[in-house]
Amino acid sequence: MHVHPAGGPALAGISLGAVLVLVSGCTTPTDPPAAPGGGRTFTLDYASFSTSVEPVITSRGCDAGGDCHGGGIRGTLALSPAGDKDPVFDFEQLSLQVDGADPEASPLLRKPLAEAAGGTPHGYVAFTSTDDPGYQAILAWIRDGVFE
Repeated sequence: MHVHPAGGPALAGISLGAVLVLVSGCTTPTDPPAAPGGGRTFTLDYASFSTSVEPVITSRGCDAGGDCHGGGIRGTLALSPAGDKDPVFDFEQLSLQVDGADPEASPLLRKPLAEAAGGTPHGYVAFTSTDDPGYQAILAWIRDGVFE
């Protein structure tokens, strides 16, 4: 260990006084930097959701309580409960389960689809095949979305 002439330690040939000057001259940002721009946003139609998708979700019991998604988050999805519907909340939540670049890969379609038909493991099968009218209604809604 080197001893600085003033009695303090030297830091790789730099005196403690010089380190303090360097540190005291630094400033920290008060706001985080702006996010980079240029990305595209995938937009889904609310009116189509209300008439085509929400009825499927409700009729299949996805918004039921218990182990289903109504009234609390289950996995990555929460829906308003069947007895206290909030369609705007449901639209926002279900939109997060959509892959606009590859609609068929959307968790909104893959989770409730039977594994034998290409679905992923899920505690409930709402669609036994991709030909199911409910599956097709949700798929059409996703395909009608636009990148902006």
